[in-house]
Amino acid sequence: MMVSTHDVRLDAEYTRWILDVKQRYRGAQAKAAVKINSEQLLFNWSLGRDLVIRKAEERWGSGIVEQVSLDLQSEFPDARGFSARNLWYMKQWYTFYASESDAYGQIEALESRLDLGSRKLQQVAAVIDERASQTILQRAIAEIGQDGKPQQPIAGTPFPPVFGFVPWGHHIDITSKCHSVDEALFYVRKTIEEGLSRSALVNCIEANVYQTECSALTNFSKQLPTAQGKLAQEIVKDTYDLGFITLPPEYDERALENALEQNITRFLLELGTGFAFIGRQKEIVVSGRTRKIDMLFYHIRLRCYVVVELKTTSFEPEFTGKLNFYVNAVDNLMRADDDNPTIGLLICKDRDRTEVQWAFEGIQTPMGVATYGNVTIEEVRAQLPTDEQIQQRIEQAETEFKLNMEANAGR
Repeated sequence: MMVSTHDVRLDAEYTRWILDVKQRYRGAQAKAAVKINSEQLLFNWSLGRDLVIRKAEERWGSGIVEQVSLDLQSEFPDARGFSARNLWYMKQWYTFYASESDAYGQIEALESRLDLGSRKLQQVAAVIDERASQTILQRAIAEIGQDGKPQQPIAGTPFPPVFGFVPWGHHIDITSKCHSVDEALFYVRKTIEEGLSRSALVNCIEANVYQTECSALTNFSKQLPTAQGKLAQEIVKDTYDLGFITLPPEYDERALENALEQNITRFLLELGTGFAFIGRQKEIVVSGRTRKIDMLFYHIRLRCYVVVELKTTSFEPEFTGKLNFYVNAVDNLMRADDDNPTIGLLICKDRDRTEVQWAFEGIQTPMGVATYGNVTIEEVRAQLPTDEQIQQRIEQAETEFKLNMEANAGR
């Protein structure tokens, strides 16, 4: 359909083209925001590095950080971020990562598994700087490269490019509140993947989300390559919140499976990013005998099948034997050449850490044990009348109605 406006005719081809132009500009804005943030963080990193490497306090005295702050504020009166407190944060930030020998290897592993496509980049950019003016963005667009990564400093621990996707205030909170590089990088990844605001990040740290999501009992570190083991550990939670389902007081595993299947979208959200549901009571045939897996998933980022076994009771050591069997069966019957090893996840009502650790000994397949909580027990039914009671009440009401009608007619 043609739309005429003065000397302009707008058709479907124009609509597609202008949408593409808009999308390209949004992408340029996102890259520009990341570029600006990366360059500012590179400066912060290099200044923190200088204070450490030059041993500034030993060389020039305990008040040197305050002196540097005064000199920079005098030279750049309109610039923000040169307070003495902020300079101490820069030093703390650099020291936090430079002091752990394996930190950079962990950072590189994080960078390799982050998906920073155009849509994700725009989300990250929105978190980085919602206040960036169009003038600044337009100026930066002309300077930005394809990847938006800053130049590396020439000495000391190099600046990790992935840090450029996280705002400075977030970095301050992460290094101030976290106790290890593993924990810090967990929140760096979460900020990037979920577009966390600073307040949302602080809420996650205070709620100890790292411990909740990364402290599940597993043997992944022993049975999987380092990079895959770390990622597998991150996707398995210690406790799964199943508060979105309702079950009868005396429920069994079949009822739990039914409820989860009926609420599969909510269950996938609770499992976390990257899970694809394959099926429930998935049949496998071993030596002519049919077996059924409670729930089977495929994890996109791990590129492997995930066997989930559900137990409505506390953990028993023999549960690992059955899970081990199913993991091996999926590896032999379903796993493709380019798939990574299948992992198993047992979700039970409760478990003792020592029992789980001892049960893992001698098992070569990667598996983890988690618990579930917050299931709503449906007790309303017990308060409802039975079918017979309902029928009796209906008959009683009909009788009362007839008697009332007769009484009214006799008046």
